[in-house]
Amino acid sequence: MGEKVTVIGAGSWGTALASVLVENGHEVLIWCRSDQQADEINNQQTNEKYLPNTTLPEDLTATSNLEQAVHFSETLLFVLPTNAVRSVAEQIKPLISVPKFVIHATKGIERDSDLRISEVLADVLADKLAAVVALSGPSHAEEVMRRDITSITAASDDVVAAERVQSLFMNSYFRVYTNTDVIGVEIGAALKNIIAIGSGIITGLGYGDNARAALITRGLAEITRLGVKMGADPLTFSGLSGVGDLVVTCMSPHSRNFKAGQLIGQGYTVEAMLAEVGMVVEGFYTTIGANQLADKYEVDLPIARALYRVLYEEADPQVAIERLMNREGKSE
Repeated sequence: MGEKVTVIGAGSWGTALASVLVENGHEVLIWCRSDQQADEINNQQTNEKYLPNTTLPEDLTATSNLEQAVHFSETLLFVLPTNAVRSVAEQIKPLISVPKFVIHATKGIERDSDLRISEVLADVLADKLAAVVALSGPSHAEEVMRRDITSITAASDDVVAAERVQSLFMNSYFRVYTNTDVIGVEIGAALKNIIAIGSGIITGLGYGDNARAALITRGLAEITRLGVKMGADPLTFSGLSGVGDLVVTCMSPHSRNFKAGQLIGQGYTVEAMLAEVGMVVEGFYTTIGANQLADKYEVDLPIARALYRVLYEEADPQVAIERLMNREGKSE
């Protein structure tokens, strides 16, 4: 029997996840920031800005009324840009009378606080939460809408909560594994976006598969070093939310982080790149948090350091790569 689920956020990934839930027989209401977007979803079954040339399920309904969205169900799925999670959660908090079952599919680290997304939600909603589950893994919204085979991870300290999310989303093309390592899953999800920008930069500069493979591999080493120092299980980074998500984000034209880096490599300024991409580039903002966490936990993150210089200090991308290559030799 289907459940009621509220999806908070109608970008490409929020819309794709909402569509999976509808296809699985659940009753879904998706919250949009604008009346215009809600009307488009309700009346035309499209969300052209985020998923062009895609028809949405007829049974998917939308609203721009946050109170209506919160009261619709006991399950809230947050699919928002990282920098919007806290502000929207703060708006939601006074609307909650009975603790909610919360899922999030946001991949980032909050600016200023350096908190993971589950920590942000716990910080804001506190006793309004029945459970929090992180949903993450190698997944492009465009391919999910085409019903391409996709496997992701539901992570929670509460195994039963993770299994509940697994049962909500599982179907013939969308497979969900459970995991109890929330730190590892969220750190892998956030930092892979930084490495994807780097992958795009070296592609934009004209380098090929050798360079991308090296960057992905050494990027994974950086992510693992930081994650383990923060308390994660190192094995998590060899799974879907680690190497799986890293590979797909670093190699795919669907990846806005890869695209952002490619534009930088081709000579775009940061401002021109952000304007050209036209949507949130999570890795751009996460680069700050990653470097701050590196300082806090005293972890060496040479790729993240180099990308910070390129993105925030106007360092020349070619020079940044040469400096990475010319560092003192080390054992792997």
